[in-house]
Amino acid sequence: MSYTREQIIAAATAAGLAPDARDRLLSALPEQGSVARPRFDLTHLLWYGGALLVLAAMTLFATLAFAQMGGTALTVTAVVYAGVFLTAGTRLWRRGLTTPGGLMVAIAVGMAPMAVFGLQESMGAWGAGGDPGTYRDFYRWINGGWVPMELATIAAGVLALWFYRFPFIVAIIAFALWFLSMDLAPLLFHGEELNWEQRRDLSLYFGLALILIAWAVDLFVRGGDFAFWLHLVAALTFWGGLTLQDGGSEWSKALYCAMNIGLILFSIFMARRVYAVFGTIGIMIYLGHLVADIFADSLLFPFALSALGVAIMGAGLWLYPRRQIMAGWIERTLPDPMQRLRPAHARA
Repeated sequence: MSYTREQIIAAATAAGLAPDARDRLLSALPEQGSVARPRFDLTHLLWYGGALLVLAAMTLFATLAFAQMGGTALTVTAVVYAGVFLTAGTRLWRRGLTTPGGLMVAIAVGMAPMAVFGLQESMGAWGAGGDPGTYRDFYRWINGGWVPMELATIAAGVLALWFYRFPFIVAIIAFALWFLSMDLAPLLFHGEELNWEQRRDLSLYFGLALILIAWAVDLFVRGGDFAFWLHLVAALTFWGGLTLQDGGSEWSKALYCAMNIGLILFSIFMARRVYAVFGTIGIMIYLGHLVADIFADSLLFPFALSALGVAIMGAGLWLYPRRQIMAGWIERTLPDPMQRLRPAHARA
């Protein structure tokens, strides 16, 4: 029999176990048995969809009229939202409903930039980055003035993780780190506006650094998949910066395709599908270039490419019933130093 983490917490709460005894039970389970991961069903879709809608309403889709409430009103709104969602999330969390409870705590963390923006505006405390404009511009423009908001969001996220070990909170921290990397650059360059190439390269380097951080979290952090959202943001920023590079020659375009193949191989090594998804998209972009530019007048190319696609699908069908054998072969073939670099879930 297998149970989700939420079901075990709910059962421990109903049985009257003390929180420390419940935590000891959860930490012992991976060694004594398997805990089933919660399925992403309709209830999870509603929970995540509702939380993302609230975050989007108060961040991405904040209107100019909303921003004209004034700094004090924005801070009060953010504090009230954070307090209500933190209280509700804590109650759900203690009842064993960790997914909706954790999402509500994440919403509370997402109110940090609004609260700090309101304080800065009401106190006239914009720093070396200058006055960046309205609150909704935080999600649209790079500006050194946003740095206190990003630092506050990261601090709020880390504090929330200390009390609520919910992986989605890491996503908010990861995006705040990405924003911070972009907004620190104008300060480091003495207020100079970054051009498109600099933003693209910065995104690529940030993504590469975040891949290494996510890899370390995979290796050393237990008790939940806290690296998933780091890998997602890392793949998005690294692959985005890579794809937007100027590929003038055919050799550079072929190198781009090779790097995307490398992402797919890396996804196998790490057992992280997100890199395979972006790698596959990159390969399709390269093949599209071949169709549009190199083999534009070739009659046989579409048929040859179709045959290659069918062959790849056939290889997948052949490998599917043999995937455990293949995993065992990888386990036996990789040298011990490489094995130790793989996350625990990749070696399971």
